[in-house]
Amino acid sequence: MLDVYLAVTVLWGFVFIYAVMATMDFGAGFWSMFYINRKKTTATNIANRYLSPTWEVTNTFIVALVVAVYSLFPRGAYTLGTILLIPGSLILLLLSIRSAFLVFSHIADEYKKPLTYISGICGIFIPGLLISVLPITHGHYVNFSNNRQTLDLAGLFSSPNEYAFFGFAISSTLFLSSLLLADYSKASEEFEAYYVYRRDALFIGPVSLLMAFLIMITLKSEAAWIYNKMLNDLPFLYLSLACFLIGGLGLLLPSSKTKIKGWPRLSVIAITVQYLLASYVYGKAHLPYIVYPEVTIHSAFTDPNSFRAIFVTYIVGFAILFPGFIYFWSLFMNDKRYLKQIKLGRK
Repeated sequence: MLDVYLAVTVLWGFVFIYAVMATMDFGAGFWSMFYINRKKTTATNIANRYLSPTWEVTNTFIVALVVAVYSLFPRGAYTLGTILLIPGSLILLLLSIRSAFLVFSHIADEYKKPLTYISGICGIFIPGLLISVLPITHGHYVNFSNNRQTLDLAGLFSSPNEYAFFGFAISSTLFLSSLLLADYSKASEEFEAYYVYRRDALFIGPVSLLMAFLIMITLKSEAAWIYNKMLNDLPFLYLSLACFLIGGLGLLLPSSKTKIKGWPRLSVIAITVQYLLASYVYGKAHLPYIVYPEVTIHSAFTDPNSFRAIFVTYIVGFAILFPGFIYFWSLFMNDKRYLKQIKLGRK
C-alpha cells in the first residue's frame, strides 16, 4: 500500500516540476513574440535571454514524466495512451513545430519575426492542451465498453470545465512567466523590462485567479466527486489564496535597498507555493483514480519488486541531477558576473 502512494507522489512531483518549468519556457516564448516590435523596451531581449537555457531543461522533465508513467503505472499508461492518442499527437506536433521554429528564429535573421510569431503562438497553446488531460481523467468523456476505451472529443470540447482548465493553463503560464521574467530583469538590472513584466503580472494574476474559481464552479456540475473531496481540504485552499495575496503584495511593496518598487523574488516564491498547495488539494482529491471510475492507482500499479528497483534508480538520478539543477539556477539568476557578461556581449 505504501509503495503505490510513493509512486504516485513521485509522478505528481514530476507533473508539478514540469508545470513550473513549462511556464518559463512557453511563457517566455510568448513574451518574446509579444514585445518583438516594441523597440523602446528591452522586454524581448530579456525573454530571449531567459528562454535560451530553459527550454532544453524543460524537455528533460517531460521525458522524465512520460517514463515515470510507463514505468510506475503501466496499465494506466495503456489507457492514457489510448484515450490521449489524438490530443497527445496534437501536443507533440505543436512541440515539434515550436522547437524547430524557435531554433531557426535565432539562425535565419531575415525570417526572425515570422518564426518567432509561429513558435510563440504554438507555445502558448501547448499548456492548454496539456492541462486538457485533467478533465479527461475525470471520466465523463471516456467510454469503457468491450475492453475498449474511447474518448468523446465532441463532448470534451463542448464542456465549460474544459475551457476553464484551458484558460487557467494559459493565464497561469503568462502570470508565472511574467513574475519570473520580472525577477530576472531586476537581477539583471534591466529596470525598464522589470516594470513591463511587473505590470503584466499585476494584470494577469487576477485573471488566473478568476479562472481557478471558474474551474471550481464547473467542477461542481461536471465532476462533483472531485469537487466535494477538494472541499474537505478547504484550509489548504484558503492558504493557497493567502499565498496569492502575498505574491501580489510582493510586487507592490517598496524596496528598502533601492528605489525600485517590488520584491519579485518574494512573489515568485509565494505564487509557486500557492500552485503547490492547490495542486496538492486537487491531486489528493483525484486519488485513487487515474481515470475515473475504471482505472485506479492500485489497478494500474507495476509489480512491487519492479517499483523498488525503479524507485532506487530515481533516487540515484535525483542525487545526480538535483545539485546540477541548483547550480544552473544559481548561475542563471544570481551570478552577477554571468549577468554582466551577457549585457556586455549584447552591447
